[in-house]
Amino acid sequence: MSDTDQPNWERKVIESLARDTLREQRARRRWGIFFKLLGFLYLTVVLMVAFDWPGDAEGLAEGRKHTALVDMTGVISHKGDASAENIIAALQAAFDDKHTAGVILRINSPGGSPVQAGMINDEIRRLRGKHADIPLHAVVEDICASGGYYVAAAADRIFVDKASIVGSIGVLMDGFGFTGTMDKLGIERRLLTAGQNKGFLDPFSPQNAQHKVHAEQMLTEIHQQFIAVVRQGRGQRLKETPDMFSGLMWSGAKSLELGLADEFGSVESIARDVFKAESIRDYTVKPNFAEKLAKQFGADMAEGATNMLARLSLH
Repeated sequence: MSDTDQPNWERKVIESLARDTLREQRARRRWGIFFKLLGFLYLTVVLMVAFDWPGDAEGLAEGRKHTALVDMTGVISHKGDASAENIIAALQAAFDDKHTAGVILRINSPGGSPVQAGMINDEIRRLRGKHADIPLHAVVEDICASGGYYVAAAADRIFVDKASIVGSIGVLMDGFGFTGTMDKLGIERRLLTAGQNKGFLDPFSPQNAQHKVHAEQMLTEIHQQFIAVVRQGRGQRLKETPDMFSGLMWSGAKSLELGLADEFGSVESIARDVFKAESIRDYTVKPNFAEKLAKQFGADMAEGATNMLARLSLH
C-alpha cells in the first residue's frame, strides 16, 4: 500500500465506524420511542380504568335502545353512596338519555334516612310524570327494607327474588342511657340549657316522660307519612293486613301475596323480557380514582396525626 492510499484507508475505516455508530444510535432511538409509546399506552389504559372511563358496553349502548341501571346499595344517608344527591343525579341522567328504553333501580338497602328516602321518592314520581313513556321498575336483590321500600314504592312495578327480604314499614329512634353507669362511677352530669326542652333525649340525663311522649308523637307522624307513601304507590295492589305496617319483614315470595311486590325478576330478565333492550348501561354515580385517592390520603393523614398525638401523650 502506498503512502498516498494510507489516508484514504483510514478515512474509510472512520466513515465505516461512524456509519455503524449512527445506525446503532438510530436503532436505540427507535426502540426508545417504542417503549415510551408502550408505556404511555399502558398508563392511558390504567387511567381509563381508574377514572371509570366509558367502556365498550356503554359505547355499544350509544345510538340504540338500552336499559338504564341505577344501583342503590347500603344505608340511605346524605354522605353515603346511596344519598339522595347521588341517586337523583343518576336517575335524571338515565331518563334524559333519548336511547333509554326503561330504567331499573336495583335496591340492596336496609333503609336509612327518611328524609333522603323521601327526596328520592319525590324525584322518581316527578321523572315518571315528565317521561311518561319511560317506565321505572325497582328490582330487589337481597333486601329492600324500611327506607329502601319507601323508595321502591314510587316505582311502576317492584320485582323481587323469592328469598329477598321486603318490608319493615316502620320508624325507629334508638339510643342509650348512661345514668346507671354514671351513678356507679360517681360521675355527676352538669347540664345547663337555655330553653326548657333543649336537653331533649340527652343520654346522660334521666329520661323525661314528656320528652318520651313527644318523641313517640314524632315517630308516629313520620310512620303515617311512610304508610301514605306506600298506599299511594301500591294502590289497589296492596292487600293490607293488621301487621303490614308494624315493621315486620317478609320474604320475596310472601311480598307478592301481600301486594308489596309485583313479580319475580332480575335486572337481566327485565331488560330482556320487559324492556326488550338487553344492552344495559350503568348510570350509577361512583367515586372516581381521584376521589378515592383523596379519601384514602385523608384517612392516612388522619391516622398518622392520631398516632403522633398518641405518642406525644405517652411521654
